[in-house]
Amino acid sequence: MSDVNGAELIADYLVRARVPYVVTLCGHGNLGMLDALAARQDEITTISVHHEAAAGFIADAYYRVRRSPLATLTSCGPGSAQLLVALGAALMDSSALLAITGDVPATQFGRLPFQELGRHYQADFPGAARPYVKRSFQATRTDQLPVMLPQAFGAMLSGRPGPVNLDVPLNVFAEPAPSGVTPAVAGAPPRSAAAPADVAAALDLLLRAERPVIVVGQGAADGTLPPDNPGPPDNPGPPDNLGSPGHLAADVAAFAADAGIPMLSSPAGKDLAAGELYLGPTGRNGTLQANRAARHADVILALGTRFDDRSTSSWLPGYTYAIPPARLIHVHGDPAEIGRNYPATLGISAHVATVVGQLRRELLARRSAGASGAPGRARWLSSVREWGEEWERHVAPARAADAVPLHPARVLAELRAALPADGILLSDVGAHHNWIVQEWRPGGPGTLLQSWGFAAMGFGVAGLLGARLAAPSRAVAAVVGDGGFLMLPSAVATAVQYGLPAIWLVWNNGGFISIRDQQRGYFGQELATSFRHVASGAPYRCDFAAMARAMGADGMRASTAADLGAALKTALDSGHPTVIDVPVDAEVPQPAVATWDLPPLSYPEPGFGWPDP
Repeated sequence: MSDVNGAELIADYLVRARVPYVVTLCGHGNLGMLDALAARQDEITTISVHHEAAAGFIADAYYRVRRSPLATLTSCGPGSAQLLVALGAALMDSSALLAITGDVPATQFGRLPFQELGRHYQADFPGAARPYVKRSFQATRTDQLPVMLPQAFGAMLSGRPGPVNLDVPLNVFAEPAPSGVTPAVAGAPPRSAAAPADVAAALDLLLRAERPVIVVGQGAADGTLPPDNPGPPDNPGPPDNLGSPGHLAADVAAFAADAGIPMLSSPAGKDLAAGELYLGPTGRNGTLQANRAARHADVILALGTRFDDRSTSSWLPGYTYAIPPARLIHVHGDPAEIGRNYPATLGISAHVATVVGQLRRELLARRSAGASGAPGRARWLSSVREWGEEWERHVAPARAADAVPLHPARVLAELRAALPADGILLSDVGAHHNWIVQEWRPGGPGTLLQSWGFAAMGFGVAGLLGARLAAPSRAVAAVVGDGGFLMLPSAVATAVQYGLPAIWLVWNNGGFISIRDQQRGYFGQELATSFRHVASGAPYRCDFAAMARAMGADGMRASTAADLGAALKTALDSGHPTVIDVPVDAEVPQPAVATWDLPPLSYPEPGFGWPDP
């Protein structure tokens, strides 16, 4: 055995894997790991938070911006249990992080020492984490670490990225590791291409179609490389950032333009879609033109989308999609998603960015040989432009509304005007998230971060700090509901401690309004969804600006559009963590152009542009 203990071996591996931060909340179960990190402070930075879920959300958001992972470090019992919500959010949105969880000493397994989860299986945090992670490892001896660490990183980053758990008993952190063993740091994971015959078949379907569309999902970014390729020195990644999210988005837009095909996105894939042919996101909170184009398409090229219920009107035929009769070309890095919710005429399990590049090259080769698009494509493009103009006429006036409390669309218009084009916006979960899906114009890949699949409240509140760490030279803001902010306000204290400039815009509408509206619509009454004083029934309002100032941040209240614009400018110029409390009208209905089904309840019909003319 060597002079290096298990914790020091882990710390060394993290340094060599170029993990820049470990986000932690201390406990007796991880003291040994904290000691090893203290000795490497000039090579890897440890950030202490005030709630374990915040650590997970920070790591999740960091990966979405940089496409490289962080590690979290939590302790046994409730410490790691509180991380599970963040792990579930990362798993469902394909975001990679390494969750190192301290556990009770292996020599005490099964004796139910302090904080052991052991009623059904000894030290069973991996069992608790199983539904929330891509893979879980438990190292009961130090000689397992050299094998488990490379496997954990490989599982985390290969294929469809996701969180991985490494559970380490207290004694394994402290005991000597095997001598002469230095686990190798793996390079960039392999990226699979489509078979040439499948590329040709996909292009045949698209070019023969009269009404084709391309749908871009969040999964299109899976496995892409970070903008600055911060991989190991022996495998720095391909030149010119080929396969990066930015390169992918540019490739998709160029292919759509070259082929004359309108482009849609899932709500979660909105920041990966761009260009004049982009029509917006699909689903109930999408745009009129996107949903109409989706349901009238005859061929659909789906890139990295899993066709979940909220992006498809719960698969109800003809509301967002009609597959069949539309023919589906489904490209996804995870073969389990192909054909899960719609039958695929052609399924391609491969790296999406690679397939897009193949399609572009095949199209250019055919054009050089004199091939052309299908007759009638001009009529299709004219129709989708007209639908877009109809939608703009309907929604544009709200962006200039001067009513108080503020109209939701006006709040987002003021924020969009203030935030730089490359600024990063995080959305927490709530009514504001629906408006962001419909209204927000992202500035490119990694500039709009959402918790979509798991819809974890708190993601925007704490993830804001991860985005700031990932992009220290860019403006970062989060729109968070009053309900979500109250769940994890300690993120503001962390920002103050570490001097992280960030802006929280608290959408103060007096409750869990997205659920209140469903409660009213389905049952005609409400309970436990609006914030009220029990004795009087009067609305309860928290002073979020005062709360922020109490934690050492700047706090402002913006009741009018002019106030909000000025507050945003002040916050961006200050370089300080800032909370802006914004009263928002909770009674404004959002234009609904599709639907969402919650069986056995009756689903609502679309409210605008329905049925199609």
